[in-house]
Formats: sequence, C-alpha cells, structure tokens
Amino acid sequence: MIKTVFNSLHKAAGGKMVDFAGFEMPVEFSGIRDEHMTVRNGVGVFDVSHMGEIWVKGPHALELLKKVGSNDPSVLIPGQAQYTCFPNGKGGIVDDYLTYCFSPEKFMLVVNASNIEKDWTWLQSQNTMGAELENASGRISQLAVQGPKSQETLQKITPVPLAEMKYYTFVTGELAGVNEVIISATGYTGAGGFELYFHNQDALQIWNAVFEAGAEFGIKPIGLGARDTLRLEMGFCLYGNDIDDTTSPIEAGLGWITKFGGERKFVDREFLAMQQKEGVTRRLRGFVMRDRAIPRHGYQLFNAEGSPIGVVTSGTMSPLLGQGIGMGYVSKEYAAFGTTIYVGIRDKKIPAEVVKTPFI
Repeated sequence: MIKTVFNSLHKAAGGKMVDFAGFEMPVEFSGIRDEHMTVRNGVGVFDVSHMGEIWVKGPHALELLKKVGSNDPSVLIPGQAQYTCFPNGKGGIVDDYLTYCFSPEKFMLVVNASNIEKDWTWLQSQNTMGAELENASGRISQLAVQGPKSQETLQKITPVPLAEMKYYTFVTGELAGVNEVIISATGYTGAGGFELYFHNQDALQIWNAVFEAGAEFGIKPIGLGARDTLRLEMGFCLYGNDIDDTTSPIEAGLGWITKFGGERKFVDREFLAMQQKEGVTRRLRGFVMRDRAIPRHGYQLFNAEGSPIGVVTSGTMSPLLGQGIGMGYVSKEYAAFGTTIYVGIRDKKIPAEVVKTPFI
C-alpha cells in the first residue's frame, strides 16, 4: 500500500488504518460521530494526499480541457476553481474532478485517488492537440482544513486575507512559513473551510503549524469515515458509488456542471444534450428513512407493490439528523420529492421519503 507523508502521524494519533484505493489511510480516530461533529461545529483536518494532481499546460491546455470536461473551463479566470467531470464517450463518467486555473496556459486538475491512472490514460488518449501533461500526484500533499473555525485557525499562520476569499477561489501564498502553498476555498463537507496543496517536503511543517493554531478550537484529525458522512449529509456525489462509468451527469443531477452554451464540442455533448431535452429514465435522489434503519450501498429500492425501482448508491446514519439517509437511482416515476419508496434491508422493506438534497 502507498503511504502518504502523514502516515506515521495518523498511527501515532491512534488512527484505524485501512486500504483505500491502494493507499493506507485512516478511516477513523476518535470515532466517526465525534469527528463528524468536530467538523460541523469546530475544525478538523483531513489528509487527502491520496488525491491526484495533474498539470495541463501550454498553448493547447484550454483546448484539451474544453474537449474533455462537461463544464466549460473557458469561463475561468486565474484564481478560480471549477467542479466538473469527464464524460466517457459512452454516456457515463470517467471521473469527477476540480479544475484550478492559474493562467490561460496553466491548469491543475485534482482527481480521485482511485482514478489517477485511469484519468491520466484518458487525458493522454484525448490529447490530440498537444497540450503539456504532467502527473504530479506523487509529489504533492494535500490537507483539507474544514469547519466553522477553519478560517480563524489558518489566519493565524498565513498573511493571505482568508475572509476575502470567495467559495471556489484560490491563491498561492505563504502559510506556516512555507512559500507557494495553494490555499483553496473549497471542500467536501459543507462545513466551510480550505484545501491546502504543497510539496511533500513541507508537509510536516504545515501539519504541525495547523494543529498548533487550531488547538484552542479543539482541532482534531478526521478520517475517511467522517469524510463520507459529512459529504453524504450534503448530497455530494462519491465516484464509484453515486457516479461511475455507467451513470450520466444528467441522471446524477449534475446538469449544473454540464454546459451546452456556445460552439464548444465536448465528449458526449450530443448524447447529454438529448438527455437534457428529452429527460432520463432514472434519477439520482436523496431519501430519508421513516423508521430507524440504515440504508447501505447496493440495497434494492422498491415501490409500494414490492417491484424493484432502483438501487441505493450511498447510505449512512446522519450524525446531525439522527436518521438514516441515502442516495440512489430511482425510476423517474418515483423521483418526485415527497414520494414514498421502500428500502430492502434483510427481509424487510422499510419506508423512506424522497427528499431534496442537501439533507441538512
């Protein structure tokens, strides 16, 4: 298994380590519920160094990104980030990712850990125009500092005016005495906060400074378990669960990152435009359990008559709501908010209500 530079710190902090996409990562420290509430109410730190970073540079960089992305990167100005996905040419999704615009000829893509090689191969196969590609995943570490106290924590160790940063913007500046740290006002929790990118050799200096700065707010390391419950309360998609090579962005409710304006010819444009216009046969929906039960990935969804209508893609017990929540694809007839559906749990069919996300 690949180890991030923070691996020994996780073990020293009592992290329960698991194999995640070939990386040895902490799934929990003090417990998922405690870590979850730490991020919702205070500040927590996630090691997300397993994520991939790919540079796209040169005079053909934008041309390549316009071709491969569902969202339109040409609207970005330097210092802006954008959420988007790679349509796969067959109506599905290669991966979802963030695009960071440094200049019209310099972009950084942040991709899912499980898809680094797949995305790299896909970009190379689409790069007929000759953009410069560089896979920097092994050289860059990343921490997500999330929660309502994250800004106060980080402001102690950077001169960058964090309060002025809008959501989905970033700056490259000094943090914890380290130059050229990418400070991004983004996150996967819905609790506010920042994601920090830096060279591996600066990782421990930054980790120590962040934890020292956040001590007065009860800062804690947070594992992948709480990362999942936090993102699920927001209804954020997780690749491999809620979206994959068989789901289209339109089915997944990602029409807002699928832009058809102008003449931009991107992968699957015609197919996705048809889906947008004519509708889809299934939709990704959030649902809340009416009884005390926890939906899990792979459970079947049924209608009142007991006929199968879909499948659960993500599910958990929401620490904030104290209710079972989930997401899943349902036939369009059952996609209206307020519809009662049933989750097959063991031998029972437990009622749930289709709701609008976020759940909180």
